[in-house]
Amino acid sequence: MIPLLDLAQRQSGGWLPVAAMNKVAQICEVAPVRVYEVASFYTMFNRTPVGKYFIQLCGTTPCMICGSNDIRQTIEKHLGIKNGETTSDGLFTLLEVECLGACANAPMVQLNDDYYECLTPKTTIELLEACKKGTPPPMGKWGSLPMNGQVSCEGPKGKTTLTWKEPIVPKVDPDRFKGGEVDPASVKKHMAY
Repeated sequence: MIPLLDLAQRQSGGWLPVAAMNKVAQICEVAPVRVYEVASFYTMFNRTPVGKYFIQLCGTTPCMICGSNDIRQTIEKHLGIKNGETTSDGLFTLLEVECLGACANAPMVQLNDDYYECLTPKTTIELLEACKKGTPPPMGKWGSLPMNGQVSCEGPKGKTTLTWKEPIVPKVDPDRFKGGEVDPASVKKHMAY
C-alpha cells in the first residue's frame, strides 16, 4: 500500500487527495479507512496541497545547534511565508520537521526528495533563487551535496581516515577455529583490527 500511496502522491503534485486514496483502497481491495489510517500516520504523506518545492527544514537538536533557526528565518523572510505555509504562486511550502538523518552536515533541508546540507543563510537564498529559476543545484555521484562544497560528510579537511589504497585482507588460519573453540583475546588480531 505504501508504494502505491507514494506513487499516487507524486502523480497528484505532491499530496494525497481523497480520490487518490480511494483509488489505492480499490486497488488493494481494502476499506478506504485503512488507506486513510496509513496516510495520516506517516509524515511522508501530505494530505493537503504543497508547493512545487516542498521544503522540509530539520529542526532537531543537531540542526538547531548548527543554525536551523537562522535558516528558517532566512526562508521565511525571503519567501514571505511562515512554517506550514505555501507561497502565493504555489512554488514553495515550508514545513519544519524532526530529524532527517543528516546530522553530520547540519543544518539541512529536504527539498522534495533531495537533501541540501551545511546550509548558511547565503547558500539558502542561493538555493531558493535557483529553484525559482527552475534549476536547483545538481545532485552529485551519491545524491545531494552539502552546500559548502564538501563531498558527503567527510568534513572540512576532506578524508582524514580510511585513506589507504589497498584493502586490508584479514589473515585468518582456517584451521584456527575448528571445533568451535575460540580464544576471545585473539579475535581482534585474527580479524585484522
